[in-house]
Amino acid sequence: MNFKPQFEISLAEWSFHKALQSGKMNNLEFPVIAKKQFDIHIVEYVNQFFKDKATDRKYLAELLQRCKDNGVKNHLIMIDGEGDMGSTKNAERLKAVENHYKWVDAAKFLGCITIRVNAHGEGTAEDVQSAAVDGIGQLAEYASKAGINIIIENHGGMSSNGDWLLALVKRVNKKNVGILPDFGNFCIRRDSGQLYSGKCIEEYDKYKAVKMWMPYAKGVSAKTINIDSSGNCQETDYNRMMKIIKDANFSGYVGIEYEGDTLTEEEGVKATKLLLQKVSKEIGYAIKA
Repeated sequence: MNFKPQFEISLAEWSFHKALQSGKMNNLEFPVIAKKQFDIHIVEYVNQFFKDKATDRKYLAELLQRCKDNGVKNHLIMIDGEGDMGSTKNAERLKAVENHYKWVDAAKFLGCITIRVNAHGEGTAEDVQSAAVDGIGQLAEYASKAGINIIIENHGGMSSNGDWLLALVKRVNKKNVGILPDFGNFCIRRDSGQLYSGKCIEEYDKYKAVKMWMPYAKGVSAKTINIDSSGNCQETDYNRMMKIIKDANFSGYVGIEYEGDTLTEEEGVKATKLLLQKVSKEIGYAIKA
């Protein structure tokens, strides 16, 4: 029997960052909204929306119970603001590693299988990569005991360089370490010198990057920003991108992450889901029911 890859649609909490930041939604409500409003039963959290609750077992138990009551599966937690895993300063890097331990524990409690980390740091590309190999390697050792994966996202700067990120993961060389390809983060350098602000003046080819990363992918982030009146994503050719993922025989989670302004967050999530459904039919890439 020939193996036919298929994927499952998950929903990234960042899709509702405006509502969450304004207080119109809270983290406890997110998985219920995912299921009831969008019929998506796999969710991806962002730690900043429950930053002070990582060790609060009462809170986590309530979140988990809401998921169980609504048939929602927890997939991953995206971790930001806990220090640079690629810091070339040993003490800072060790502190960052230790700061992530509580999120590994929280992920395990919630039934997640993965946490997403960043590989930022200051210094030369070679020095930051070597530091990140050490930092992520240490975290992976801790996470392996809990059965948790560590995945690195292309999240600006060096991490958005396809060759650099691939080399990093190969150097770490651990089964529970992989990549989270994000369709929208391929700016290597901005005129401001900052990671996220300023005009992008150097960008890596996203299709080339995703193709080389897929053997190490433990999830995919289907980013959309501008969706036109025909339902197509203007900044990413979804047919081309999803075919790359299908051709890699990827069978896992593809997470919707809407980050645009032209549609409301609810409209953007619905439009992205429809886009994934349309493209999957066109290229013969089954969505697991």
